Amino acid sequence: MRNLVKSVTCGVFMLCFSAVSWAQDSSWKPAWDKLVADAKKEGKVVIIAPPDPQVREALPTAFKAKYGITVEYLAGRSTETAPRLRTERASGIYSVDVALSGNQTMYTVFYPEKMLDPVKPVLLDPEVTDGSKWKSGKPWFMDPEDKYILRLFNTLGAFFYVNTDKVKPEEIRTFRDLLDPKWKGKIAAHDPTVSGTGSSDSTRFYVQFGEDFLKKFYVDQKPMIARDRRQLTDALVRGAYPIAFGVEDDDLERLRQEGFPLYPVYGLSDLQGSLSAGVGQVALFNHAPHPNAAKLFVNWIASKEGLEIFSRTRGGSPTRNDIDELKFLPAEVIPKPGIEYLDSYGWEFTTVTQQKVRAYLKTIMQVN
Repeated sequence: MRNLVKSVTCGVFMLCFSAVSWAQDSSWKPAWDKLVADAKKEGKVVIIAPPDPQVREALPTAFKAKYGITVEYLAGRSTETAPRLRTERASGIYSVDVALSGNQTMYTVFYPEKMLDPVKPVLLDPEVTDGSKWKSGKPWFMDPEDKYILRLFNTLGAFFYVNTDKVKPEEIRTFRDLLDPKWKGKIAAHDPTVSGTGSSDSTRFYVQFGEDFLKKFYVDQKPMIARDRRQLTDALVRGAYPIAFGVEDDDLERLRQEGFPLYPVYGLSDLQGSLSAGVGQVALFNHAPHPNAAKLFVNWIASKEGLEIFSRTRGGSPTRNDIDELKFLPAEVIPKPGIEYLDSYGWEFTTVTQQKVRAYLKTIMQVN
């Protein structure tokens, strides 16, 4: 199956990307020095990125400290930003340089509508081009042309959370246990009929269990369906819906640390682990208003320094192998080498299978 991937590390016996050591080859230096100088002249880079307060604070501060260049951070979900960018571009207005985004908008809007410039040719920093620094043996591009959408995170996500005041984890040993009538009306899920977390979840269920499971889960079990992740999170915490999918993981982890009765379910005997990049993908917009600063930012966010800051503040497992992620991430979210997982960010999974599943669910859930 094309969506199945193995978690790998680049070891001594693996032939890694880049046979020539950039550290000993200074041919990159003139181009790099020119890029930095030209970027500083522009003085600014505009990015669309996740609304997380910690990320919004950390990335601009660190990039400005390193290069003296201001980051204008447009916070929000890319599914909400995309229509505005489409409208602007139709009028010849190009306002954004870089996207830090998830798969839906990258794969179904930015890439097919030719809004992007290739990232691969502008990677100049030897710390980024050295394949031995990446878990996959080279920078990991997600698009069919292998050059536009660079993946920065590869995280093993929780399947769902339970409120242990209402549901004991041992009551759900297999995913099919969720179809037990006792859970009817007690499950909350992100809307599977629109692009986003809910669509990824439902497609994963379809791939592993088939259409009949979707009907039983989304129709017969009468889950509460919402498009606002905070609404799902609140419903779980209050116990109104003690089993919840598509919640705000970061918020729940903080609440767990404070003693709230919340339990993340990472694995069940009949459900394969699922990998996600979250918002950890980076792309360059074409016609960028600050093209050199944009290229420099992409090099920086893919470097050890930039990606570690992004990973720490967002909570994603980095695709680089030179970051000590166990210092700031729980071991449960880090993929284990050699284990086969379902990649919910695979190209075909997102652009073909998810479209099919969304159409089917709109029919059975009677959604227009």
